[in-house]
Amino acid sequence: MVNTEAGATRRITAVTCVKNEGPFLLEWMAFHRLLGVTDFLFYSNDCTDGTDTLLDALAANPRPETGRVVHLPNPAEGRTYQMEALKAAAKQPVVQQADWVWIADVDEFLNIHVGNHTIPALIAACGDPQVISVTFQFFANDSVADFVDRPVIAQFTRSHNPDLWCAETAIEVKTLVRGDFPLQYFGAHRPFFRKSLPEDKHPHWTDGSGRKVPGKFLTAANPRRIRKFPAAGAREFATLNHYALRSLDSYLVKNDRGDVNREGRAFDDAYWRERNDAAFEDRSIHRYLPQLTAALDTLKADPELARLHGNCVRLHREKRDALMLQPAYAEMYAHLGALPALPPGEAELIEALGL
Repeated sequence: MVNTEAGATRRITAVTCVKNEGPFLLEWMAFHRLLGVTDFLFYSNDCTDGTDTLLDALAANPRPETGRVVHLPNPAEGRTYQMEALKAAAKQPVVQQADWVWIADVDEFLNIHVGNHTIPALIAACGDPQVISVTFQFFANDSVADFVDRPVIAQFTRSHNPDLWCAETAIEVKTLVRGDFPLQYFGAHRPFFRKSLPEDKHPHWTDGSGRKVPGKFLTAANPRRIRKFPAAGAREFATLNHYALRSLDSYLVKNDRGDVNREGRAFDDAYWRERNDAAFEDRSIHRYLPQLTAALDTLKADPELARLHGNCVRLHREKRDALMLQPAYAEMYAHLGALPALPPGEAELIEALGL
């Protein structure tokens, strides 16, 4: 039975898709447990770094620091891994029995600024709506070259101006969905309901400041803005910290595990440059670090978990070393490391003005 009463104890399920995210799993899960997540649904595919083995161990023997874990193979064939997984997730008991569902990636951390900094506190601050869309803040690489096995949220503290990203005032969101949402299907960034739904049945949907989202976003009436809306003032109660770059080492591995075949193609640095704007410092998420560090210490005190996590870390480093033996990846590494921490257009403008 879905419990929609404000302030009630909630069952919160986090859903994500993973491929070769092994070194980062324990931090992401322990962090989300601090937020109040009770259950995790992971879909994995084609893992070569021990991600799937670590998830199997967690699913077989849940810990208080990680909660209940369901690990399934991604059902997709071809390139639509995330959308096929989300379609399947809607039918899973761990989702259907949840009071709230949170769909996010392992490099995304929900940073809650109100109350006791948990998801229930965010829900209460927003007035217990059916949906809350929280706005991204992209955290820069900030000249961190080496992968080290310590919390990502401790290592990266600089981002773009929160309300302005690459000359846009609109920034993408990820969304908390209450169990009674009139779901047609889950999207990676927001859920959708049928266009035929009467207006008086439309869900109560807020941003991360408890304000109603724009009407065209609510109804997905503007195809070019179905997953974002203006960011100004949208993060009063919560921010979605997105560590899309992490270290230069890990970004290299991320590029290898993706579905883009770079052989014989010019490297496009746009994704890196767009997210490596270090103009603003934000350490607010460090409020979670003492509890997160304690939870990770407890997890890694388990010999089996320590071994599996350590294996993921080792294979991550070995993959980076193997990639650096390939001229294309070595060139990519050097090129990205030499770029200024400025968004596209800004460095060119500075050069043109002779500043």
